Amino acid sequence: MAREHTANIDGGDGAALPEDPGLACDALVSGRIDRFLAARRPPTPCLVVDLEIVAARYRALRALLPDATIFYAVKANPSAAVIATLAALGASFDLASEGEMRRCRELGIGAERLSFGNTIKRAAEIGKARGEGVDLFAFDSGAELEKIARCAPGAGVFCRLLVQGRGAQWPLSRKFGCVPEMAVDLLQRAKGLGLRPLGVSFHVGSQQTEPLRWRSAIASAARVFHGSARFGLDLDLLNVGGGFPAQYRVAIPPLAAYAEAIARGLADYFSGSPPRLIVEPGRYLVGDAGILRSTVLLVSRKSRHAHRRWVYLDAGRYNGLAETLGERIHYAIRTSRAGSPSESAILAGPTCDSADVIYNRADYRLPVDLAIGDTVDFLSAGAYTASYASVEFNGFTPIQSYWV
Repeated sequence: MAREHTANIDGGDGAALPEDPGLACDALVSGRIDRFLAARRPPTPCLVVDLEIVAARYRALRALLPDATIFYAVKANPSAAVIATLAALGASFDLASEGEMRRCRELGIGAERLSFGNTIKRAAEIGKARGEGVDLFAFDSGAELEKIARCAPGAGVFCRLLVQGRGAQWPLSRKFGCVPEMAVDLLQRAKGLGLRPLGVSFHVGSQQTEPLRWRSAIASAARVFHGSARFGLDLDLLNVGGGFPAQYRVAIPPLAAYAEAIARGLADYFSGSPPRLIVEPGRYLVGDAGILRSTVLLVSRKSRHAHRRWVYLDAGRYNGLAETLGERIHYAIRTSRAGSPSESAILAGPTCDSADVIYNRADYRLPVDLAIGDTVDFLSAGAYTASYASVEFNGFTPIQSYWV
């Protein structure tokens, strides 16, 4: 894991906007983060996260979905500081591995607040989690169900559905889930194996920009509930997953639009008897709370007549910016050359790997006087950055995290 540092920065949380209006981003920059960066000048690349923003996002979601149990998707940012902040607010936690479970337990979080939501688990992990008292496991296949039955007898289980991920920057279909008809069969099988079939889950894709995708997925879940009822199974748990977005370059719908889509879907397809509701936000809670600061290592052109510069940073695909793969996530960017004229540029990371190109096709415009030693900040970078940068590829040390 990347190293973590916590700092106390006093004062209000004033905000500033990205310097380039062409980036079309409304994300606010925490005044606490800027004061930390100015006062401490930490070595780059680094991630700085404002825990007050994490807490505010949790409270906002809690207010809009008061009947839901919120399970933070730990994989988005597994920092002990983030987990502890959310735990103090009453959050539960969605786990992808034994390592995440261990971190939560070391922070004093009870097993009743943990769900093992990964559908691909080692048998030993299942047994360890059950031994710790975890009683909620996801599955999407017969083989996984049999593992759970062997290693966590009597546990509560829910089946993940295969749903469409259109509208998401990171679709999660194909690899995870099964069709509703198979889910009905598997839930019956779970009961026969001595497990407690509780309900279903789905995930409409990470950074989902179309709230109505939840409505169609809830309709699929209702089919499983109704189909299972015909075989005597009384399901009562619906996990609508994550997918709530962070604010990058393009404007996104307000959180209220997502809550409304979920509420209307429940009313339309579960009229009279709504199930227990679980949501699993990750990116939404931590994304906009962080800034990834990098430093310019080199600015060059490939020929004297080349129209575009290459700007090489000390952060790249392998140390913080993995989600730029395929140029899917478009972070808003600001530089230390505020107010200077800008032109289109190609951004790349520091490693000796030709795939370590951050943005080529996307139209990023950087100041024409940007020079070696200048800083480049990636905004709304609190999710899926430092947690991806935990391997010393090419000998570059993992990115450090700071918490204010």
